[in-house]
Amino acid sequence: MRTAAALIIGNELLSGKIAEQNLVVLARTLRPMGILLRRVVMILDEIDVIAKEVKELSATHDVVFTSGGVGPTHDDLTIEGVAQAFGVGVTIARELDDLLRGYYAERITEGHLLMARVPEGARLVSSGTIQWPTVVMRNVWVLPGVPEIFKLKMPLVREDLGSDTPFVSMAVFTDLDEGHIKELLDRTVAAHPSVEIGSYPKWNDPDYKTKLTFDGTSGDHVRAARDAFAAGLPAANVLKIE
Repeated sequence: MRTAAALIIGNELLSGKIAEQNLVVLARTLRPMGILLRRVVMILDEIDVIAKEVKELSATHDVVFTSGGVGPTHDDLTIEGVAQAFGVGVTIARELDDLLRGYYAERITEGHLLMARVPEGARLVSSGTIQWPTVVMRNVWVLPGVPEIFKLKMPLVREDLGSDTPFVSMAVFTDLDEGHIKELLDRTVAAHPSVEIGSYPKWNDPDYKTKLTFDGTSGDHVRAARDAFAAGLPAANVLKIE
């Protein structure tokens, strides 16, 4: 199973000025691809910190996704940080430069052209439906922080990386709280080590009190764990099985 990490970059996120929206989009993209998102790091716009985190995450995961810091302003430092992480310089990608000049035409500025910068040795990934290229430096995808654009990049991620065995997810909803299901839950976890089991309580929800999720790459194993747990509950307390 391939593993992934996300590096979320931006002072505005850590100050609370902007709400982070890209992580859930990335997680929901990777899960059906069978890629396990193992770590998420959120940092300030600082070149040395970006470089340090990119270097460490790249060495310990199959693929890394950065989010943010790729515009033309003073705090858009991700390209420089990624280049520093791999010990290379920053260069102008002719393809990006041409696209920017074609798009902005007579309105082009030196600020716009800063968005053509890439780490030396990076490749540009595009497709017939997503023509604006994405910068990929070795195993690091450098993605924009703007949620609308970030989301538009996800089909490109799926197309370029391909899919492994996808995760299967099933669930049981009960009107019992976690204190009443702990022993059964512990037994189920111990009996089904290949299945990731989660317990998520709700407060003041009229529909259920606890949702139990069962995830894995084997549908048979996931179903067996889910059914074993559901069978251990009093029938009257099982509200829904998915």
